[in-house]
Amino acid sequence: MIAAVQSGAINLEKLEAMTAICSVGLDMIAIPADTPATTIAAMIADEAAIGVINQKTTAVRIIPYGEVGDMLELGGLLGYAPVMKVNKASSADFINRGGQIPAPVHSFKN
Repeated sequence: MIAAVQSGAINLEKLEAMTAICSVGLDMIAIPADTPATTIAAMIADEAAIGVINQKTTAVRIIPYGEVGDMLELGGLLGYAPVMKVNKASSADFINRGGQIPAPVHSFKN
């Protein structure tokens, strides 16, 4: 995957789209340290929505670090991760609206 990120074949949006069908979320993804909190919140909201719709557990473990192109050394068995470009479009209006994420449909069966 690292080579695919470095060559531009995979970006953050593609990884997020892939979680809708074949994964459990964005796991151990390095993003630029200057990424706004509202952008990170929007990533979490996107993954939560995917989990609710698909009735599966999703998670987000992203690591703000350095600049695009830097390599984050995670150590030990975790290896390393390239810092991936994050879309610069603002998510502030969406996140600042507030609201609640509904419980997954299958939780109403209990």
